[in-house]
Amino acid sequence: MSWTGWLIFILLVQVIHFLGTWKLYIKAGRQAWEAAVPIYNAVVLMKIINRPWWWVILLFIPIVNLIMFPVVWVETIRSFGRNSTADTFLVLITLGLYIFYINYAQEVTYIEDRSLKPRTATGEWVSSILFAVVAATIVHTYFMQPFTIPTGSLEKTLLIGDFLFVSKMHYGPRAPMTPLSFPMVHDTIPVVKTKSYLPKPQIPYFRFPGFENIERNDIVVFNWPVDTLVDISPGSMRGSVQKPIDKKSNYVKRCVGLPGDSLEVRNGYVYIDGKQNDLPDRSKIQFSYAFRTKGKMNPNIFRERYNITDGIGYDENLKAYILPAVSEESLNMLKKNPNIAEVFRYKSDVGEFDAGVFPNDDRYPWNADNLGPIYIPKKGATVDINLESIPFYQRIIEVYEGIEMGYDNKISISENQVLLNGNPLTEYTFKQDYYWMMGDNRNNSQDARMWGYVPFNHVVGKPVFIWFSWDGSKQGIMNKIRWERVFTTVGGKGKPVSYLSYFLIALAIWFAFDFFRKRRKRSK
Repeated sequence: MSWTGWLIFILLVQVIHFLGTWKLYIKAGRQAWEAAVPIYNAVVLMKIINRPWWWVILLFIPIVNLIMFPVVWVETIRSFGRNSTADTFLVLITLGLYIFYINYAQEVTYIEDRSLKPRTATGEWVSSILFAVVAATIVHTYFMQPFTIPTGSLEKTLLIGDFLFVSKMHYGPRAPMTPLSFPMVHDTIPVVKTKSYLPKPQIPYFRFPGFENIERNDIVVFNWPVDTLVDISPGSMRGSVQKPIDKKSNYVKRCVGLPGDSLEVRNGYVYIDGKQNDLPDRSKIQFSYAFRTKGKMNPNIFRERYNITDGIGYDENLKAYILPAVSEESLNMLKKNPNIAEVFRYKSDVGEFDAGVFPNDDRYPWNADNLGPIYIPKKGATVDINLESIPFYQRIIEVYEGIEMGYDNKISISENQVLLNGNPLTEYTFKQDYYWMMGDNRNNSQDARMWGYVPFNHVVGKPVFIWFSWDGSKQGIMNKIRWERVFTTVGGKGKPVSYLSYFLIALAIWFAFDFFRKRRKRSK
């Protein structure tokens, strides 16, 4: 739905509000016209129901307002003496339209000094939970979101089982685009495994200003641009569905290419404008290796000895065992093993075509280890469009700047000419910035090499803090917790330092202070 459509919808809601409440406004000592003025009528209503004016702001925050509107409906009828369970049920089940019945068909009296304290313990619990959910939803949506690392694509930098806090403020909080959604969950409601949202209506894309831009080598959380899976959890990827942008699955990768860059991958390493990309000292590039043994032996004996956490495969063509990503230290130890005949990089050669690698066109015989150069689109930049360049930009034009921005864009080829919606297209100017996201674990990462650019409107935030880390492969609860990673920062230089001890000391000081404060208060 466009901004114009939303404006019309809001005005329609204002008309419904006026028709359903103007007599109640009068009974509360206000003027009828005050029920008709947008926003002002909500401020007046807060005074009528004895609630703070800032509740009005909550009514305009997507998702939060799904909680607040029912609360306001209930508070409105209770301000006029309708406190029964039946009244509460009717106003909720009719989506507030029960107020029309009270407004026109019932003789009610305004209770000016109505007690705001819930009449039962259950009511108090419900009230507390509702506003806890409201506060948590605001924090989750606009400030900080918890995130779990599900795969090893950034292995050694971020580990499977790391629990992160992702800042929405760094790159600017993106307002929810799917307003009819269950609070604080992504695309699926846990346990029941049901879709957590209604795909329509959609709010046009809007992002509040952030205090920094995405920089090269930042680790970024974003919505997977090509996601159409109903369930993306490991081992159960299934289904096909067209998802709204903000309900596409969350991915985390390193941004190695910025808007306007010319990027190339040579032998697994990234080059920007012809110069190899220098990674931060905390990042650890990893590759897969293959090895051949002297005679028969069980390759799994290497798993524990060389700290190999994933399975070891076998390539019939190479007649070699395939190692997942290993550290340089483990690799050197492996090479020294007298039972190993040969160790070598497991990679594709230059010119070897992989149909699963962007732009998925055999005119560009690229693979995950060798591709490019590729231009990364920048907002406002114009590129030539022809038969050779269209494979790189077709999805941008049709989807990212077409369907997802409310345009009906369709690329076609006729008589060796590129057409946009039936008209010749010789150049194109980009409407937003794009980024190139890759994993450090180069042979075990589903990233931009497979599906291309990440639009800026898909960016979620920046991981800043690891508050917990769990190693499911270890035995015993205490051994499963990676204590050295708990309360560490994601960015920075040098070895990560845990701030857990400082946190526990601060927490102990606070509890001690609070205990003595209350004790002193009781003694007085």
